[in-house]
Amino acid sequence: MAALSLVYFAWVRESIGCDGEQVARPASGATIADLITQLAARGDGYALALGDVARVRAAIDQRFAPLDTVIGDAREIALFPPVTGG
Repeated sequence: MAALSLVYFAWVRESIGCDGEQVARPASGATIADLITQLAARGDGYALALGDVARVRAAIDQRFAPLDTVIGDAREIALFPPVTGG
């Protein structure tokens, strides 16, 4: 199956050091939270950005999604800080 595209925004991007990447598709049934946990284990920048999942929001194929959403056949997941009004 095709790789999964990840896109990072704001301080998530700054901490990780890139605006996106391609990763191997997680196991069937994996959620966004599962993916974030795997990414956070990669090292310092990832741990800083993704170590506290309560500070991360996500979108699957450009639609907001709760972190317990199963990734399924998504093509893209975006990770970003909570959106604030203003």
